[in-house]
Amino acid sequence: MKTLLLRFGLLATLVLPGRSRAQVPVAAPATPAPVPADTVGRRAVPRLEKPRFVVLFDSRYSILNRRFVTLNGLKIGIELRNRLRLGAGIYFLSSRIPTRQARPFGLAEGARADLRFRYLAGYGEYVLLANRRWELSVPLQVGLGSAWVQYEAPGGGGRETPHEFMGVVEPSVAAQFKVFRWGGLGAGAGWRQPFFVSNAVQRELNGPVFYARAKIFLGDFFKVVRFHKRLFSQDGLRE
Repeated sequence: MKTLLLRFGLLATLVLPGRSRAQVPVAAPATPAPVPADTVGRRAVPRLEKPRFVVLFDSRYSILNRRFVTLNGLKIGIELRNRLRLGAGIYFLSSRIPTRQARPFGLAEGARADLRFRYLAGYGEYVLLANRRWELSVPLQVGLGSAWVQYEAPGGGGRETPHEFMGVVEPSVAAQFKVFRWGGLGAGAGWRQPFFVSNAVQRELNGPVFYARAKIFLGDFFKVVRFHKRLFSQDGLRE
């Protein structure tokens, strides 16, 4: 009996430590931190916590009365979290376009008649898709201004018709591609539709609006210069 108890005690001594090791709790695998909702699908684009001031010389093109014309403007606004841009701008027709409107009585034969306009606009632009290198957005402009016809006699001198009050709405789609952190290419297309103006002026001023341009992002350019980074590097553009 003593021999049997001794053997049983020795067996218990050998087994119990093994059971003790088997019961040591194992740490569960770490759960990845949830991705904030604001960065889903946009994780490569850091969101700005503060509004950013934006100044843009906006040169675009159109076809009026079968002529290729240039529309120049200057926009000033703010950018919110890399997603929404709001501001105002001034636009004017820089090219001279022969008008199809009837000339007033008594005008000298051969006098040149050109349609002119200018307007102030408020704009909004929402970024639909974006990453570090490219973006797709939908700009919208609504403006108020005036349109008139300018006459110029062959021997010098001229006259203008009374300025006619006009409203303008311009929806469009735009895209940009960053070649470097501080510069890239942009393109867009849309439609300009006048309102609050006579049908004759509307027929001459409505039409497609489009542009293709090189873009310089001054804020990023100043950062590259200030921190002595390589000018033509791809830093900050890779995923």
